[in-house]
Amino acid sequence: MTALTLSTAGAATLRADALVVGVAKAGKTLVVAPGAEAVDKAFDGRLAAVLETLGASGGEGEATKLPAPAGLKAPVVLAVGLGSAPEEGESYDSETLRRAAGTAARVLTGTKKAAFALPVASAEAAGAIAEGALLGAYSFDALKEQKDGKKPLAEVALLGAKPRDKAHKAAADRALAVAEEINRARDLINMPPNDLYPATFAATVQAAGKEHGLKVQVLDEKALAKGGFGGILGVGAGSVNPPRLVRVAYTHPKAERTLALVGKGITYDSGGISLKPAGHNETMKCDMSGAAAVFATVVAAARLGLEVNVTGWLALAENMPSGSATRPGDVLRMYGGKTVEVLNTDAEGRLVLADAITKASEEHPDAIIDVATLTGAMVLALGERTFGIMANDDDYRTAIHEIAGEVGEQSWPMPLPADLRKTMDSPTADMANMGVRMGGGLIAGLFLQEFVGEGITWAHLDIAGPAFHEGAPFGYTPKGGTGSSVRTLVRLAELTAAGEL
Repeated sequence: MTALTLSTAGAATLRADALVVGVAKAGKTLVVAPGAEAVDKAFDGRLAAVLETLGASGGEGEATKLPAPAGLKAPVVLAVGLGSAPEEGESYDSETLRRAAGTAARVLTGTKKAAFALPVASAEAAGAIAEGALLGAYSFDALKEQKDGKKPLAEVALLGAKPRDKAHKAAADRALAVAEEINRARDLINMPPNDLYPATFAATVQAAGKEHGLKVQVLDEKALAKGGFGGILGVGAGSVNPPRLVRVAYTHPKAERTLALVGKGITYDSGGISLKPAGHNETMKCDMSGAAAVFATVVAAARLGLEVNVTGWLALAENMPSGSATRPGDVLRMYGGKTVEVLNTDAEGRLVLADAITKASEEHPDAIIDVATLTGAMVLALGERTFGIMANDDDYRTAIHEIAGEVGEQSWPMPLPADLRKTMDSPTADMANMGVRMGGGLIAGLFLQEFVGEGITWAHLDIAGPAFHEGAPFGYTPKGGTGSSVRTLVRLAELTAAGEL
């Protein structure tokens, strides 16, 4: 794991293997961002001119390496683009700094120590730079026998922050905890399904529970059958790896409110009898991203000592075809007694979530938020970088959307049209797990709403788009699992603890 330090040293005097500075566009001119004054001085005030000669424009995502001149202890300077320079009196926004730091950390793979001399106008800016660098330095190579010779950036030294300032130190500590838990989620998402299946996922949660003082309860297939969890059991019926329902809880003695987070944990989704075609199942190890995000959030809340109770419910199953698998046309009796006709076994996430939401409702939390890679329809609607938000309370949906924007996650509020509910009516059960094709993401949300306890505020995050990135890395986002929604959920927990939600 990449180490993080706050340094009082100047950019010119700190010994490091690379020195990161920011550059931006001011009209048609390239300018050096605050924090790099000493570096610019070492270039005789010509750092921007030299970078322009090398083709740098200051655009976001751009990175330019150049040898350091005499006067700097670091042998290499890395200039990262910050986009348009802010107006006079304003500062760079946190997400710009977060992405720039992430870009730098990725470019500096194989480097032992890098000093980041990006603009630190506040504790919030310091936290964003630290978080971006730690996320950008992520790498998943645990299963590679032959390494490529380059290890992730080993140490981030953050310049311009104030180690003795409580706000700056708290921001750095928070960034470290949140980034490490996002990377924990990424590791789980990237694990192959022959290594991560319901039982091993549950064991991972139990181990973390012991480390962080969390209460963990695991319901195995026998306990699920005894309890009547027909949704989870029905989805897992075709696999040799039986399902699990995991409850992982963080409690604080001064907490006055409780959040219940419910995560979809399909450790591999073949589609079941409604089998996915080739080209659509190769990345389906990521279908447990919601459960990974929930798990990571609970651990982060514990590490941060938030004055709010956070309970995670991980609905874990493997959706496989076999002679014992649920068939299209079967009727499942869900936890709580409601019956559901299964018209499509590839609409399985809502079935496991329904059982978990019903169970979570029995504890009467102040709010339930479920997180799931639930529908391809949401990806079609919002693209691959934005998650959808649905809720039974418009104000709560708006609050989550604003929180996501605050922490740098792209989201969009989505409706729950009542007229679509009737399309899930079934002649043989209380409802079906499918409705009309158009608006499939909304129908999934309407299905889940049916299982929320009366009077409980509920929101649904469909992270199918941003949970797993198949393209080239960008900013602090790697190829593979991203840890989508963890930052939003942690911030939601913080604001709930503060009484602001």
